[in-house]
Amino acid sequence: MSNTSTQDKLTRIAIVNSDRCKPKKCRQECKRSCPVVRQGKLCIEVVPTSKLAYISEQLCIGCGICVKKCPFEAITIINLPSNLEKDTTHRYNANSFKLHRLPMPRPGEVLGLVGTNGIGKSTALKILAGKLKPNLGRFSNPPDWQEILQYFRGSELQNYFTKVLEDDLKAIIKPQYVDQIPKAIKGNVIEFLNKKDETNTKDLYCDEFDLQHVLTRNVEELSGGELQRFACAVVCVQSAHVYMFDEPSSYLDVKQRLKAAKAIRSLSKSDKYIIVVEHDLSVLDYLSDFICALYGTPGAYGVVTMPFTVREGINIFLDGFIPTENLRFREESLTFKVSENAEDEEIKRSRRYCYPYMEKTLKNFQLKVHEGQFTDSEIIVMLGENGTGKTTFIRMMAGLLPPDNEETVPQLNVSYKPQKISPKSSGTVRMLLHTKIRDAYIHPQFITDVLKPMQIERLFDQEVQNLSGGELQRVALTLCLGKPADVYLIDEPSAYLDSEQRLHAAKVIKRFILHAKKTGFVVEHDFIMATYLADRVIVFEGQPSISTIANSPQTLLSGMNKFLMSLEITFRRDPANYRPRINKMFSVKDQEQKKNGNYFFIDND
Repeated sequence: MSNTSTQDKLTRIAIVNSDRCKPKKCRQECKRSCPVVRQGKLCIEVVPTSKLAYISEQLCIGCGICVKKCPFEAITIINLPSNLEKDTTHRYNANSFKLHRLPMPRPGEVLGLVGTNGIGKSTALKILAGKLKPNLGRFSNPPDWQEILQYFRGSELQNYFTKVLEDDLKAIIKPQYVDQIPKAIKGNVIEFLNKKDETNTKDLYCDEFDLQHVLTRNVEELSGGELQRFACAVVCVQSAHVYMFDEPSSYLDVKQRLKAAKAIRSLSKSDKYIIVVEHDLSVLDYLSDFICALYGTPGAYGVVTMPFTVREGINIFLDGFIPTENLRFREESLTFKVSENAEDEEIKRSRRYCYPYMEKTLKNFQLKVHEGQFTDSEIIVMLGENGTGKTTFIRMMAGLLPPDNEETVPQLNVSYKPQKISPKSSGTVRMLLHTKIRDAYIHPQFITDVLKPMQIERLFDQEVQNLSGGELQRVALTLCLGKPADVYLIDEPSAYLDSEQRLHAAKVIKRFILHAKKTGFVVEHDFIMATYLADRVIVFEGQPSISTIANSPQTLLSGMNKFLMSLEITFRRDPANYRPRINKMFSVKDQEQKKNGNYFFIDND
């Protein structure tokens, strides 16, 4: 075989989406329209009785006609950068996802992985944990370990896999979807922790993860945040060489995220390998010692970059350009420029609406809301720990909960996206949008401002019941913004979204509220997203789940300062793209800012 055909074979990949490919329901347009098939070669093999079309990557010429002709949009043809030829680490089977290279963990350091969903982060974790044997792309005749070690010769991964092979390396993964844990684990929290506690650190980690008050409860009674902290503690108390955390911050509030980050960092003191996948970039920044970014096409292929310093790695991911490989993997870079004259705009705006002082008691919990005003084209972000009454406040504003005192909430049309999204609809996404927001989803402005950037159109023909958490979240946001209203109440829009989708969602919400001249109230724990969205903030303080106060809305600077002071953390801004970065505790910058009372930056130095 000549060299050129080998190169063609390896640098083009054809992906057939198994969920979308339906040979029984189409006329096999892919095969009929393929110019190579017309020459009599078996480039695409499919008949009406096939479960899936098969595309030969050796024969494919990359014309893309089948991609356009497929009625279900099930085919993707991608021309890969030619330098990835020899770098295939794993491929599940023909026409499926392909991972190039692997992150290289280092003992005693925390490796952070950043990248969109479906790009191979969880696959990389499985391989490094020894749960999945890398097949170097040869799914039909997989290599033996001797060959795999030969392949990684000369890199740090050779030693790593030698240890995996000799069973010298015990790896534990904290799973991504903690809401599935109750299906696998029964019984109560303390019993399970006792069973797993191999390092006699149970008490320490119960304190670190605030689990003292749930120890006697059964696992199935835990909330999302409690399950997340329980799962992290279970990993930390075990004795292992490799600790892996897949999205440890989802469901947690800002304070809990930082406590979890400190606990995970403390594991690295003893020469263990620690790998963390995280979409909250400020937490990832705080947590990691170095970063590997992943890029590619979700569901098709993923490439792991070489390790970078934390700042450089996150900035490369946001910039969409890798200088060491001279490669651009995203058209636009993502920045967080906040308008300089926020204060002047503040004065210009007239406060058109106001809500009164309100009180609400639910069982043992009491919330007091100080009166406040709000106006059009404004987003107010609510800051506070879990259990301080943010969702209660939003539900009172939505008219779903009446206040205990005689006051009435202003009668405004409200659109509400709840915190927990459960798919009740039995049809497709298109049918759901058609019944709920018929006028909006065919309106050209709404399509440009919301549907396209949220990538909703590619979900149109999928059943709502089959959507993943992130897809459901995007659909729920679209439904919320598509409903005509004066006030949009959005509870945790970043949950389940990857770091790139979070930034797109934040831009969509901000642009929509501004253009539609409406008001948005948003609850958000991802600091980067909260800072990007907020025109003003409401700070919740007090004792979570017992008695709290919601202050009147205040400027971003004074509100953030107040909130961060209660958490005892300081933020600086990255000069390259203005993203918020948490200062390491007791660093020179941290102590300097605390002394001056500047817990939050506004200047872009």
